[in-house]
Amino acid sequence: MRTALTQPHTRMAGVAAHLPETTLSTAELEDRLADRNPTLDLPRGLIHDHSGVRRRHVALPHEKPSDLAAHAARRVLEDNGLQAADLDLLIYAGVSSDAVEPATGHVVAAKIGACCPVFDVRNACNSVLNAIQVADALISGGRHRRVLVCCGELPTAGTPWTLADAEEYVTVAASYTVSDAGAALLLEAGTEPGVLAHRFSAYSAGWQAAVSAVDNLTTDPWAGRPTIGPLIVDSALLVRGIENIDYAVFHKPLADLGLTWDDFAAICVHQATLPTLWWFCDQVRIPQGKVVVTIAQHGNLVAATLLVQLARVVASGRVRRGDLVALVGLASGASAGIVVVRW
Repeated sequence: MRTALTQPHTRMAGVAAHLPETTLSTAELEDRLADRNPTLDLPRGLIHDHSGVRRRHVALPHEKPSDLAAHAARRVLEDNGLQAADLDLLIYAGVSSDAVEPATGHVVAAKIGACCPVFDVRNACNSVLNAIQVADALISGGRHRRVLVCCGELPTAGTPWTLADAEEYVTVAASYTVSDAGAALLLEAGTEPGVLAHRFSAYSAGWQAAVSAVDNLTTDPWAGRPTIGPLIVDSALLVRGIENIDYAVFHKPLADLGLTWDDFAAICVHQATLPTLWWFCDQVRIPQGKVVVTIAQHGNLVAATLLVQLARVVASGRVRRGDLVALVGLASGASAGIVVVRW
């Protein structure tokens, strides 16, 4: 008698973050800007007042995005008693990349000794969320049983240290809030659902609000760290883009599951600045006490943000097995998304 096959579910088996030990305070950053721009009157305290960022992480001079991702990948594998050979698929989901070609996932896989298929998923700061969406589809569809999602962010490589005038300073101010980091998430097939829901939306007409262009990847990409242009943000235009996103993208998955924000042990929200974090939470009625705040001490961690937050609350015991967690993403483009998880 033939037994019916049970469709597998996707569970989150582990998460890890790598934050470089070298840090740069906002005061130190302002000192460096003042030294390199002696004729420019740069108001002290402006970066912190507008962003809430007090400190950011800076990778070592020789490190590339793949190195930061590999650090986190090794840690999550070790924490779960696994080897790289146990992986079925590796998805690299960072904004930062080692080169235009090949996919940075290949470089990470080579560094950790993985021999599985790889590919990159990229959608600004929502890259990791979209990678979880893809991994869930592949695992629940029976294509893969163990998937590693990882990213390495090196946005400080694009920090503009010399400025023509105060107008340029305002234009590139977002570049002074970013931070380097690596993160990794292990997803596996399971009998009980872990990834409960995900939903995404976009307002692509607002893509010009935040742009970081390729500056110089050099003819020898392995000679040094990749160089990108500064992050140029029109804050008012970016906020309007986010406002044009239908906020039902966040509420409908909760309603379908019979949940409210109060049911979550922690809510991880992407954080570009502290003021915009609280503004957004007010817009979608997320209780501030549920939010995992990392922007002040760690800066804007780009696509690594949500996994760094998840790693922190899991390590601290704030989130335990069986607890509900929401991963809420906002990104330039503009795009938004949510992944609801039972850890």
